[in-house]
Amino acid sequence: MYIFVMAAVTYLIRMLPLVLFKKEITSPFLKSFLYYVPYACLAAMTFPAILTAPSSGMAAGAAGLIAALIAAYKERSLLTVALIACGAVFVVERVLEYII
Repeated sequence: MYIFVMAAVTYLIRMLPLVLFKKEITSPFLKSFLYYVPYACLAAMTFPAILTAPSSGMAAGAAGLIAALIAAYKERSLLTVALIACGAVFVVERVLEYII
């Protein structure tokens, strides 16, 4: 029963916009708003986890975030950015182990 209910909810969420909005969206503001919604939702879901996930606390998460931002700003690939962020978190956690 639970699987059926979740399938129906998921289907309705994806189907209703197609049924309700049959005309093409012409408003540039609305188009730009809808373009950035997935990025904003992803950021809102992942940002708190970035800072709280490392076992040593916020310092390692902040170091990984800063390293990822720098790598992304330098237009590295997604895999490279992820590896650099993981490496920064790993190094900071090991350094904090010896300090504390």
